[in-house]
Amino acid sequence: MEEEEEAIGLLDKVLEDEDVFLLEECELGTPTSPGSGSPFLMAVKVEAGKGLEMRKLVLSGFLASEEIYINQLEALLLPMKPLKATATTSQPVLTIQQIETIFYKIQDIYEIHKEFYDNLCPKVQQWDSQVTMGHLFQKLASQLGVYKAFVDNYKVALETAEKCSQSNNQFQKISEELKVKGPKDSKDSHTSVTMEALLYKPIDRVTRSTLVLHDLLKHTPVDHPDYPLLQDALRISQNFLSSINEDIDPRRTAVTTPKGETRQLVKDGFLVEVSEGSRKLRHVFLFTDVLLCAKLKKTSAGKHQQYDCKWYIPLADLVFPSPEESEASPHVHPFPDHELEDMKMKISALKSEIQKEKANKGQSRAIERLKKKMFENEFLLLLNSPSIPFRIHNRNGKSYLFLLSSDYERSEWREAIQKLQKKDLQAFVLSSVELQVLTGSCFKLRTVHNIPVTSNKDDDESPGLYGFLHVIVHSAKGFKQSANLYCTLEVDSFGYFVSKAKTRVFRDTTEPKWDEEFEIELEGSQSLRILCYEKCYDKTKVNKDNNEIVDKIMGKGQIQLDPQTVETKNWHTDVIEMNGIKVEFSMKFTSRDMSLKRTPSKKQTGVFGVKISVVTKRERSKVPYIVRQCVEEVEKRGIEEVGIYRISGVATDIQALKAVFDANNKDILLMLSDMDINAIAGTLKLYFRELPEPLLTDRLYPAFMEGIALSDPAAKENCMMHLLRSLPDPNLITFLFLLEHLKRVAEKEPVNKMSLHNLATVFGPTLLRPSEVESKAHLTSAADIWSHDVMAQVQVLLYYLQHPPISFAELKRNTLYFSTDV
Repeated sequence: MEEEEEAIGLLDKVLEDEDVFLLEECELGTPTSPGSGSPFLMAVKVEAGKGLEMRKLVLSGFLASEEIYINQLEALLLPMKPLKATATTSQPVLTIQQIETIFYKIQDIYEIHKEFYDNLCPKVQQWDSQVTMGHLFQKLASQLGVYKAFVDNYKVALETAEKCSQSNNQFQKISEELKVKGPKDSKDSHTSVTMEALLYKPIDRVTRSTLVLHDLLKHTPVDHPDYPLLQDALRISQNFLSSINEDIDPRRTAVTTPKGETRQLVKDGFLVEVSEGSRKLRHVFLFTDVLLCAKLKKTSAGKHQQYDCKWYIPLADLVFPSPEESEASPHVHPFPDHELEDMKMKISALKSEIQKEKANKGQSRAIERLKKKMFENEFLLLLNSPSIPFRIHNRNGKSYLFLLSSDYERSEWREAIQKLQKKDLQAFVLSSVELQVLTGSCFKLRTVHNIPVTSNKDDDESPGLYGFLHVIVHSAKGFKQSANLYCTLEVDSFGYFVSKAKTRVFRDTTEPKWDEEFEIELEGSQSLRILCYEKCYDKTKVNKDNNEIVDKIMGKGQIQLDPQTVETKNWHTDVIEMNGIKVEFSMKFTSRDMSLKRTPSKKQTGVFGVKISVVTKRERSKVPYIVRQCVEEVEKRGIEEVGIYRISGVATDIQALKAVFDANNKDILLMLSDMDINAIAGTLKLYFRELPEPLLTDRLYPAFMEGIALSDPAAKENCMMHLLRSLPDPNLITFLFLLEHLKRVAEKEPVNKMSLHNLATVFGPTLLRPSEVESKAHLTSAADIWSHDVMAQVQVLLYYLQHPPISFAELKRNTLYFSTDV
């Protein structure tokens, strides 16, 4: 039976190497020899005898699997008659049309194989060396037209079955558990299989028949009457397989194990594994009964790529340690923020260079070189940015640790595995042949073909949205019991997802009504995710990897940010369904070029939209009251808040605070002390964003851009300090005040996760941005504005944040090295 097992690994060979049979003909053909009794001819006869014995073994194995296949087709046909009978009644389960679509050609396929089996069985049971059965295989191959019709309808059949399952409970029950008879001599009388799995069997069967023909031919002497018939059958089968291989769904979703079982691929993707203390990019494959972790082998040019299995765990042996049970891993240090930001800067700069080259019809070699550099930086970012631990454990010993970008991915992998584990799974050990077959199948089965970086995307793919997305999270329904509930919002940036906003916790309810609005900055984003959590107040449930209490995900959903849908002035209301929970939300979008427009306020009262010099003069203060109060409140109770200044505050709270500050209301301090700290942080950001011109002024913007680009440290220092001196005094004093505050926030980075780089990313584009005229003359596309300007704006603020303390008096006292005319 070993030969039969080896046959499974020959699938690629069957499809790709048609010349192999010519070689075998030469090996098995009768050589020219001096006489019929020569030792050479005797050896050939012995080999031929052995070959005929192998023929019997191959056929016996195939006959057993043919019996299983016929039983599977019978199981599929079993519900067809009663479904047809009810179709004409007043309460049909399915319509005649739906039945004919789902069971299309199954009856014909069953009859072909039943006849084939009934004719082949006695030949194998009453075996002798002269037995012929090539004509049976030739006839089977000649009927592959029925399979072609089945394959053409396969996708529609699956979709129809799925839709009918969703809309009809009776059919769902039928399709989830079809009973397949076990082989005659088997202890198992029946096994339960889904309709989806059974509908795949005919496609799988052609491949197996082709493999068997390959083996039969290998062990059939050239002068045997079966030889030309088997050769003909194999040629027909190969041609058929080549023609349908691209048509199926558009990939094969299953692999046949050496024991003839079907193992389907459920999910695959690139994950970062921590192995021996370092980060490694792996391609992880989740099959119906096993999780396999692989990496692509390095292959020489023109060679077929293959995966190398690093490890596997049968799902029956896989367990998730709870975060508080898992051991902390001190050897895995998060990657420094400033290095991640540097990578983003390089990626943006390279993206701009590629676009310039293309616009100027540059050399393709130069573009390829830039693309290669961009890929290298994106790959490093992909490898080093994830920080959320995802542990899996083999109950027989070893644990494995992956790092993911988002709770969303962690939840998706966990749910997919747990869903499969609800089935009756058996533990097993794969033989080296089985492991080879499984790993060999990964390349064809995979659904994720490229590492998720933008340099892999086609030029015509959407660059995503740049600007501000306003989202109102209204309410949620569908919770079975009361809980403390909140939602978080994530958007993608540079290939991975970032948490941008969080609603307040709605306590002890099954129908939370938040009605909270958030403003989220988009950096080439294409998707919005909403995650719904149950808040945990149990301090014993702390994740040892990051010392945070673990909240439970109740549901999660994702929508594509389609520019046509969101780029309207009106609110667009939508519902995300997640695990039976429905979250209602609304959104609208303001593009970056629109958000660059600063509209000076006509009013001289209030503080928002009024020149900073007017406000400080009116208040007789050096720093506007709003800035001082917000900073004081954040330092008092928000300095340890995770994501302070990055997580968006509730828009209605921010607007309420804005109104109070504008009216100079006596209740400001009382209101500040009661308000959510993210709303106070958001009010401060809004104040700077609504200034008629940025804090670092329109006039000096080009000089800041040039100064930050200088290479010589002394020249850069000279220029950057000179530019500060050139600012109006109210702007300069306020900027230095804010700078010291942000440095104090960054000192708490181990707790609040806000580094100087994070803070520069949040505030840089607010304090320093081109005037409307400048940005129009400068570039056209919103994506380019982001690439060219925003990264430089971040770098300017970062320069001052990393600089030793700057005193207003010292700055003004210093003489200038060059002219004050900027």
